[in-house]
Amino acid sequence: MTKADFWFDPLCPFAWITSRWILEVEEQRDIDVRWHVMSLAYLNKDKDIPDDYRTMLEPAWGPVRVCIAAEDRHGNDRLIDLYTAMGNRIHLQKQDLDRDMVVAALAEAGMDADLVDAMDDTSLDRDVAASHHEGMDAVGNEVGTPTIHFDGAAFFGPVLSQIPRGQEAVDLWDGCVAVAKFPYFYELKRSRTGDLDFS
Repeated sequence: MTKADFWFDPLCPFAWITSRWILEVEEQRDIDVRWHVMSLAYLNKDKDIPDDYRTMLEPAWGPVRVCIAAEDRHGNDRLIDLYTAMGNRIHLQKQDLDRDMVVAALAEAGMDADLVDAMDDTSLDRDVAASHHEGMDAVGNEVGTPTIHFDGAAFFGPVLSQIPRGQEAVDLWDGCVAVAKFPYFYELKRSRTGDLDFS
């Protein structure tokens, strides 16, 4: 069995698409996926970024803190339930990153309603940072989410504009596993074109 560790920020649409892909792979390949929190707000807090992007990231702290608190209380194996509930609301229903969204997501995931209070608990930022660094330090600088570790390799990506299904999902997984075998392989890249497709 291949163990894969996946780092996400609920806000990131690319992480959302890649997460749905790896869930598709999990149904067809003998892999065990563990889910972890990273934070785009933490990643960019000291960077010179456009003001509108910084403004977009301000409410992103809340859902990330809730994910950290939920994992602590309910266990890592339940984190995917909360991520899915949040992601559906954020990316498919275009809901704001506010308390109403988090309360509804917690209820759908079957988690304690009082975890919504973690949104404003800055004491959790130390745990956010620890989880973030566990995933991101192995990948390097100037990367974001999705980040996946498997078979001793860590990569930013794959970055996808739509969710591969069926055999396509497996083919992409096999390709990622293949390049991960080469410790001197670092990057394939091309400019993104087209709109994001969450279907």
